[in-house]
Amino acid sequence: MPHLSTSVMHRLPSGKTTTADRLLVAAGELMTERNSIDVSLHDIAEKAGVNAALVKYHFGNKDGLMLALLERDAVTEMANLEYLLAQPISPSAKMRLHIAGIIKTYHQFPYMNRLIHYMLHESGGEAADEVSKFFVGPLLDFQRRLLAQGVAAGEFRHVDPVLFYTSLVGACDHLFFSRHSMTRAIGVGPVTDQVCRDYIAHMETLILDGLLRPERAVS
Repeated sequence: MPHLSTSVMHRLPSGKTTTADRLLVAAGELMTERNSIDVSLHDIAEKAGVNAALVKYHFGNKDGLMLALLERDAVTEMANLEYLLAQPISPSAKMRLHIAGIIKTYHQFPYMNRLIHYMLHESGGEAADEVSKFFVGPLLDFQRRLLAQGVAAGEFRHVDPVLFYTSLVGACDHLFFSRHSMTRAIGVGPVTDQVCRDYIAHMETLILDGLLRPERAVS
């Protein structure tokens, strides 16, 4: 794996070229089409209409490209969370939108959760540190602040933010990451738009029934 500080310089937004953008778009589209993160540099470059050698120039190697793609998507989602946190609506309403947002994001970018697992557990320590900085850390911090808002408003009971993160993100992630094993075991079908809507409703009920103070709970 390349030294990440080198690849980061090539993938930061201010200096990113049109070619780099095309490579990122091509990688995301291929992984979505194939429902797999196992795509070759040759296929990515061919879809982008560029020479495969340009991947090394812009990103260092395939892992550098995948990390840049994950960061591109994650940074956008983290900005959406900051916007949500600032909205003049109740913490409970924000939490419902947050739950739906995580599930919809995984559905929109089906490669995202697999890339997160790969970067955190298989790619290397530096890649895991990068993912923690632009995804895990900011998401955990957002949830910590939203939980605090809910407690201050008298809506939420006190909940450990780390345990909450593990419960919510783990449950949302599992729908997509373990779908293949469930398909083999009990014939569960793919994650369709309807499955996504059903899971959002299920998770909203499950999380908020446990999070809301008794006098705030809605049957």
